[in-house]
Order: sequence, then C-alpha cells, then structure tokens
Amino acid sequence: MKVESYQLKLFLLDSGLVTADDISNADKEAKKKGKNIGEILVSEGKISGDDLRHLQAYILGVPFVSLEKEKIEFGTLRLIPEPIARTHNIVAYKKNGNKLEVAMLDPEDLETIDFVRKKSDLKILPRLTDRESIKNALSQYQKSLQAEFGDIIQKEAKSLKIVSESEGGQKAEDLKKLAEDMPVVRIVDTLLRHAILQRASDIHIEPMEKEVLARYRIDGILHDAMVLPESVAMGIIARIKVLANLKLDEKRLPQDGRFKIETPEEKVSFRVSILPVYNGEKAVLRILHENAKGLTLEGLGFQPSQIDNLHHAIKRPTGMILVTGPTGSGKTTTLYTVLDILNTPEVNISTIEDPIEYQIPRINQTQVKPDIGFTFSTGLRSLVRQDPDVIMVGEIRDNETASLAINAALTGHLVLSTLHTNSAAGAIPRLLDMKVESFLLVSTLNIVVAQRLVRKLCKNKEKYFLDKSQIENLGKNINLDKVLDFLRRDKIIGKEDDWSTIPFYKPKPSKECQEGYMDRIGIHEILKISESVKNLIINNSISDDIERQAEKEGMITMFEDGIIKAVQGITSIEEILRVTTE
Repeated sequence: MKVESYQLKLFLLDSGLVTADDISNADKEAKKKGKNIGEILVSEGKISGDDLRHLQAYILGVPFVSLEKEKIEFGTLRLIPEPIARTHNIVAYKKNGNKLEVAMLDPEDLETIDFVRKKSDLKILPRLTDRESIKNALSQYQKSLQAEFGDIIQKEAKSLKIVSESEGGQKAEDLKKLAEDMPVVRIVDTLLRHAILQRASDIHIEPMEKEVLARYRIDGILHDAMVLPESVAMGIIARIKVLANLKLDEKRLPQDGRFKIETPEEKVSFRVSILPVYNGEKAVLRILHENAKGLTLEGLGFQPSQIDNLHHAIKRPTGMILVTGPTGSGKTTTLYTVLDILNTPEVNISTIEDPIEYQIPRINQTQVKPDIGFTFSTGLRSLVRQDPDVIMVGEIRDNETASLAINAALTGHLVLSTLHTNSAAGAIPRLLDMKVESFLLVSTLNIVVAQRLVRKLCKNKEKYFLDKSQIENLGKNINLDKVLDFLRRDKIIGKEDDWSTIPFYKPKPSKECQEGYMDRIGIHEILKISESVKNLIINNSISDDIERQAEKEGMITMFEDGIIKAVQGITSIEEILRVTTE
C-alpha cells in the first residue's frame, strides 16, 4: 500500500487544497531532503495531516473510518498491545470472525500490519483514520483498566475485609487461602497486566495507614497508578508471595523471589523484593521481558565511533570490559548485548549473576545464593575451572571479587562486569580502593563504559533555537568546538551550521504522550585504556586527570553524547541535565 509521488501530485492539484506553485516548491524540497512531497506540504502547513490521510485513502481505495466517538470493546482493543498502538498509531476496533479491522495513520507501515497479523493470527483489514480518532481509541486503554479496577474493588472490598481481619489471618494456611481468593487474584492480575500495558519497568505496592498505593516506574519516573483500600494489603502481598514461592508467614525479614507469566503477546518475568515497613510489607516487582531479543549497540544509543571502540575491545581474547553507572542505568542490558555479539558456537561463555535477568541460549548462567555462601567470589572461583572463553560477573562488589576477576583476565579469559561509579574514569580509583594493584589493572583493563538512561521525545515535539546566553551556559558543561566538529564529521549538521542555527526540541505533552516523552535510550562515555592513560594509572592519578587525558584523545563524555542526541531530536537538553546533574 504505497501512494506514488506522481499520483499524489495529480490528486492534490485536482483537490484544490494547494496551488501548482506549492506542489512545485514542495517537490523540489522533497527531492533535496529525500522526503515525501506530502510530508513537506504538511510540515510547511500547506495542508493538514488529516487532509493528506483522506486523500491517501481515496487514492489507495482504502476505507476511511472515524473513531472519535466510538466505544471500542476492550477485548478487541487489547488484540494490539498498548505500546505498539501508541508507537505506531494503530488500533484494533472491530473483530468479525477471523477478520480484524484496524485503523491507522500510516498506510505504508506494512511491518506493523504484519506484526499484528502474526500476533493475533487473524486476517487484518487496514483502514485509514485521523489523529483525533487514534487519540480517542488510545485513551480507552487506560479508561478500561481503571473501570475494571473500580468494578473489582466495589464488588469485592467487603469480602476482602472480612477475610483479612479474621482472627487466623496471620497463619500460613489462612494467608494461602486469602492469596487464592478470587478478588485478590483478580486485583493482582490486573495490576500486573496494567503495568505491562503501560511499559512499566517496576511496580511498587506500598501500604499506608488507611490505603495501599500502587505506583509504576515508567521511563525511569515513578507515577501513581492506583489507590486501593487498606483491606486488600494483606491479600495482595500474600498473593505475590505465593506466585514467587516465598514464605507466607515470614513478615519480619526481607524476602526475594521471582515468577513468570505469559501474556498473549510475550513471556514476562517478575523479580520480587518484599521488605517489612512501618505499615506492613512493601513489595517491589521488577518487570523483565523475556522476548526482548535482537538488541543492538546502535539500538542502545551508542555512537558509531563508540561502537568501533567497543568492537575492538570485545574482539580481544583476554582482558576486562567494565560497564559502570548507578542502579537502573541499563548496565546489564549493555552486557547482555555484548554477550549476544560474542555468543558464537566456537566460544564457551559462563556467567555468575544476581539475579539472572534474561535467559540466553548456549550461555551457562549461574545465580548467586548468598544465604548458602554461594557469592560472586566463590562462583567465580568455580567458573574459571569450567574452561570458559568469556566470563561475565554480574557485579564487582568487594575486594575478593575484584582480585579474582583481574586474575581471570590475566589467565587468558575475556571478563565482563559492572561497577557502581558515576563516570568511566571513576572506575579506576574504585578498583584501586578494592586493593587491585595498578600494574595488574593496566595489564588487564581494555575499556570502561559509563552510561545513564534518558527519556526519548515523542514525535510531536516543539522546535526552538538557543540564544546567546543559553549557548554560553552550554559551553560551561561541554567543549562546544569539539562537539560541533563531531556533529559535522558525522554529518548530523551541515558544514555551515553553528550553535545559533542548530535546532533543539522540547517535549510537547499530548493525550497519547502525556509528558512528551516515551521510552528511553542510553547516553554513554567510553574510556579507552591507551598508553598515556596507563601511565596515569601507574602514577595513581585522580579520575579528573584520567578523564581530561581521555577527552584529549577524543572521548565523548556522557553529557556531550546527550547533547548530540538532543541535536538529533532524540531527547531534550532538560532531560540530559536531569539525568547527568548530580
């Protein structure tokens, strides 16, 4: 389904929506920018996006539907997962036997149509629609889930209260009975399903004095999702404990576990942490999508030059690669992506992790169990006797693990691990603090990656240009000339562009993208252990000196990488400042 350029020109002229001069000018601009003539006319405000879609529908002979006032059955709506619907502006609105009618904005998005066809196992009938129709349909995901919650609470709250306040409510057998009570099962299932639909990475269930607060972490930010009656608190925690195979009657000590569920779209793992708090027990569930395959270094946000440096490091048969950053900065995802590149039939890869977040075929993954004395250090001792070529240690936490990891790298293995530091250069003094000898460090360390996650701007964003004072403020954080050279070299901007002519973007909140951001991407800095950096390490130089030397040798800092992504329209300067300012 593709509208040819010549067809569009003829129909545009015939429609009277634009003049012949408008079409001629747009055609020249389209050829210059490698874009569609329709896109140019919309961007210049000559026609509206909806007018263009009406015309495309007419040319293609595809029915046009309006869903502005339509109430879509939730079962039909859910045939397309909400993240897919929001990202690709496509909604399922009518199912008839084995046929599914879908409304969409882009008639050429054949990849998404094929995805929906495979997921639903139905014959897809595409229809064109307008933006208001898509907004109305997308808002119904949230409304339906809230209505479902309200229905459960109103109908079942009384019976829940009776059970939770019964005299035997604290015994394991009574807690198990409560956990299997249908209202509790429905509430927890809805909480989990809602979190998956909202693309949450974590669920927080927090007991308060008179109610229970459920919060979701979406794109790194916590949002209140639902307030539930206090009477359901015990049942929800009991249900989560049953799913994660934890002790029901243990309320004094923290507990950790995990469980899996299978949705129509994918398999999802939940990593569970239960912690005693003043008003009861708090549960935090980390959501791990097991089908999240095919990640690439480009997709994680690495620049081409950074990818070259990483590939050079991982092709070496021995040495150490470190990924650093705070909790939740995507370190493990980066390591798994590197492991996926290294995972070939002729290589033996072993890991020691806490926890195993994703299961990867052909990789031997081991879970630490500190409660029985099986720690990173004891596990690492065993791994080196398993004839591995590549070893991944989930985290270097103490002197013993650091020493063993260095030793493994010295004795013919490629070692990958993570460390909690604020910058790539900060990993050096951190390892020296762990009693690693500097001469051993320079002999083994290949590369250090530091990273953070920033939110990505939605398609609907607001363009602006920096004024003189803003450019001066930016120059206090980055080397303006260095970044400008990088942008020109990678052809992100033109040769004549400077900071006053480069467009930046701000979030533009909308109904389908409430804060103007959706999804996240990494900003990175990569420290190569060059000869000059090795000399600084041997001389016990501070991290600032190491960072300055690395920058002289071309290292792009995290903040600079963020500004490059802001120039590309991927994120905003405000988001970079939020994440990198300490």
